Amino acid sequence: MDLRYTAAEQAFREEVRAFVRENLPADIREKVLGHQRVEKDDYVRWHRILNARGWGAPTWPKAHGGTGWNALERLIFEIETLSAGAPRLLPFGLTMIGPVLMKYASPSMQERFLPRIPDVDDFWCQGYSEPGSGSDLASLKTRAVRKGDKYIVNGQKTWTTMAHFADWIFCLVRTDSEAKPQEGISMLLIDMKSPGVTVRPIVTLDGGHDVNETWFEDVEVPVENLVGEENRGWTYAKYLLGHERTSIAGIGHCYRELRQLKHYAAQGADGKGGRMLDDARMRDKIARLEMDLMALEMLLLRVATAGGGRGPGPEASIVKIRGSELQQDIAMLQQEVAGPHGWPYAPQWLEAGAHAPVSGPQWAPPAASTYFDMRKTSIYGGATEVQKNIIAKMIIGF
Repeated sequence: MDLRYTAAEQAFREEVRAFVRENLPADIREKVLGHQRVEKDDYVRWHRILNARGWGAPTWPKAHGGTGWNALERLIFEIETLSAGAPRLLPFGLTMIGPVLMKYASPSMQERFLPRIPDVDDFWCQGYSEPGSGSDLASLKTRAVRKGDKYIVNGQKTWTTMAHFADWIFCLVRTDSEAKPQEGISMLLIDMKSPGVTVRPIVTLDGGHDVNETWFEDVEVPVENLVGEENRGWTYAKYLLGHERTSIAGIGHCYRELRQLKHYAAQGADGKGGRMLDDARMRDKIARLEMDLMALEMLLLRVATAGGGRGPGPEASIVKIRGSELQQDIAMLQQEVAGPHGWPYAPQWLEAGAHAPVSGPQWAPPAASTYFDMRKTSIYGGATEVQKNIIAKMIIGF
């Protein structure tokens, strides 16, 4: 297997680098590299800059307004944009509900929703988990009862990331309480401005509230907002989760944070008059992370190119586990490099322009936020324990 980039691939890499260097707004770059809070407007601005270049939907086929890139081009694009300090592209529309609509939705639904995703004319969020139905998603209780040309939805969703920004939510609901759990679920697209929808923030360890609980009280949803067929939502949910798990690997994020880690280690004092990077044990830890990251990149490329058009398979669970672990390991080592300067932490230090009122390097206190935030990667998109069960059943055959 030849792991070297061809001349055309290297030229594409340079094209992406040059575009990001010239077009990524400096204030967004500074927030991302400084581990400060990225707001809705920042995401929308960057999406629209990319879409104006024709790169607004990197993973989509040209038939639906995407780039039509192959797996390697998509990987290069992700690594180069995120490494340069660009925010992660919003996954809810692009890599979650978008592929589901392309595969299962009616032409009229595709025409209505897909063109609005790359420019973030519609900001999406996900309505899957519930207080008693997370890893056991099939036990969800949010109900949708059909009355004429509408569904009446009642229930609660939790961990609805960025629901406070969202215009629409793709939501799993129970439409048949008599059927087997997986066979009585449907997928609805719900306007977040509908009467009866309430979003309440959940404050996380880093002091942010990107995740929320969302309540539905007699919310009316037009039948035309049903994705595919009634009671087939479990099939669509599994297809969506395969795409989500592959994207959670966060390869570009890992490369950026590894570079930041090396920079921190070159600056950080080891308490003995030298640099952290001069310590052989620290260099060993960084080298091991870099080797693991290279292995993940090769695995991700293999998974992305092996599908034969069928979409992500159970291999996505392996990618999800390793990507989650690596993001956590890098954040943990950043905290180790920060040492005692990384522990005094307050959420306001994540705001743009804020300066941490402590001694030590400016980057150290926000590193704690990254460490806290990365703890959730082994839960969302399917907990690690669930992914191991999928691997055992679908790949190993247990």
